[in-house]
Amino acid sequence: MSDPGKQLELFDVLGAQEGFDLEFKRSRDHLPGDLWETYCAFANSDGGTIYLGISEQGEDIRALGVTDPDRLLRDFWSAVNNRGKVSHCLVTNKDVEVLRLDDGAQVIAIKVPRAGRRERPVYVGQDPFNGTFRRNHEGDYRCTRQEVERMFADRSEEPADHRILKGFGMADLDQLSLKQYRNRFASRILDHAWLAEDDKGLLRKLGGWSLDRSTGAEGLTVAGLLMFGKHEAITDKDAVPGFHLDYREHLTDDPNIRWTDRLTYDGTWEANLFQFYQRVIAKLGTGPGIKVPFDLDPEGYRKPVTPVHEALQEALVNALIHADHFGQGGVVIDRWTDRFEFSNPGTLLVSHEQLLQGGISECRNKALQRMFQMLGVGDKAGSGIDKIKKSWSAQRWASPRLKETLRPDRVQLVLSMVSMLPEEVLTDLRERCGPAFEDLGGDEVQALVQAHLEEDVTNQDLQDMLSLHRTDITKLLKGLVRKSLLRPIGIGRGTRYVLGPAFTPTKGGISPTKRGISPTKAAISPTKAPISPTKEIPDLPIDLRLIAESIRSTKRAGREQMEDAILALCQGRFLSLDDLAALLGRQQEGIRDKYVSPLTKQGLLERRYPDKPNHRDQAYRTVMNEATKQA
Repeated sequence: MSDPGKQLELFDVLGAQEGFDLEFKRSRDHLPGDLWETYCAFANSDGGTIYLGISEQGEDIRALGVTDPDRLLRDFWSAVNNRGKVSHCLVTNKDVEVLRLDDGAQVIAIKVPRAGRRERPVYVGQDPFNGTFRRNHEGDYRCTRQEVERMFADRSEEPADHRILKGFGMADLDQLSLKQYRNRFASRILDHAWLAEDDKGLLRKLGGWSLDRSTGAEGLTVAGLLMFGKHEAITDKDAVPGFHLDYREHLTDDPNIRWTDRLTYDGTWEANLFQFYQRVIAKLGTGPGIKVPFDLDPEGYRKPVTPVHEALQEALVNALIHADHFGQGGVVIDRWTDRFEFSNPGTLLVSHEQLLQGGISECRNKALQRMFQMLGVGDKAGSGIDKIKKSWSAQRWASPRLKETLRPDRVQLVLSMVSMLPEEVLTDLRERCGPAFEDLGGDEVQALVQAHLEEDVTNQDLQDMLSLHRTDITKLLKGLVRKSLLRPIGIGRGTRYVLGPAFTPTKGGISPTKRGISPTKAAISPTKAPISPTKEIPDLPIDLRLIAESIRSTKRAGREQMEDAILALCQGRFLSLDDLAALLGRQQEGIRDKYVSPLTKQGLLERRYPDKPNHRDQAYRTVMNEATKQA
């Protein structure tokens, strides 16, 4: 008999459709053939859980159970340890368990961890270029050859920036950058032995010039060129042709002004990493939200004097040294009046949880890291994010958020300067909630504050803000729902929570029914009952309700019928996923994954915010062309 707590967790899982980290497999008496694609996809992404014995068809989710769990487990362990089936076994006994429901049905849960950089790519069969998969919100997808090659590059013991560039030499370096670097190095450690070396000798010590002992060849490394090179040489087809650096300030509310300041290559400066760092760090030190400017050291260079400045310096250097400079998009720093966003190409080399815990150092460009360390920045102990979080916490600002996206692979760090616990928000919550508010724990209060400030809060939001595991955050959110302090909208990974009925609206406050949709998540019965969503239809024109009625009134509708209805509803207007889900009587994730995303890819729907697919106010409108006119 399994732990009752595990049973409750399973019932919660049944209330969610398949998402980024969750997969249901019917498989009553055998291992499904696509099990290994999902196993590899989870391993190459951020991990996830596969449930065997659960059926999902549309929005009908049933726990059917498996007929012989012992035999399926033997088959699983035999296959997962077979290198002809899958390249790496990442799971241990504690990751695989049988969960028994009250009616006797048994379900197998397989928790697949994120693979380490030395284990990726994890692939099916013998050919990594054909058998490597990753995971997104639409399911498992086969990786391109380029994606697989980047994984192999990351697993190499030789860092990406150590490679010697054939045909490149000292003439490709900017002498001013080398001179300025020496001066900054000397201002920190005046009598350092490396400073006695000539330029080539200093580069050798830093990792910017190297010798291949197996061939006797020596020359400029990728790190040396990136840090000190001339822009024309850096972007040469035989070096780093996609190299790009961009700093943008958006310090105005005028929609006609795209940015108030921008620093990118324009021919007036050598756009290498060192010059970019010097210019951007000076800009980050002043302006809105930054109360104390940088001081000057004895050599006249700016130095950070507050934890905020140190955090910004650490964030900038992290983006430069952890970037996959051969990837897409380059390093982009965006500054707004209320936040900073640091974005770089590449994926995380450790899991999100390991990164937040600190103490694990995995750097894609170790020579670049050493170069910045000689200037006193670029922590090697794996505690850079922790240092940033502590600095931000000291200001009572919202915790830094780290996001990883695929296709293209990018990592983004968002540093918000919005107060984590604004006193006016706390006062409003106390007034509206009454004495019950004083009995809440600190993490619960933070969740409510976030829901008040942003109009909603998600599990992922709190993972970025709190030092709690995802499952503990799930329990916290469900507890607040039971207390009527939060109300869920949607199901599964896309669930958002708004302030619940326990909060009475006040003048100037945020009404918990502002969005106009009040879906109720159906209770999950352990007796294999299907899930049937119930949503109140939003206050939209009556013609839309009539269009949607034929779909809403039936549990079954064909794909073509659903697509025609969505295109008709969105004709001449933008509708959100919330609106569509409520009108059609379906779950939001199902509408998005099965219909809206494919229609958007086909060019039949367009986004209100095309450059920001995950915008909180995203909506969709039908594109009028021959195909949609016929529909």
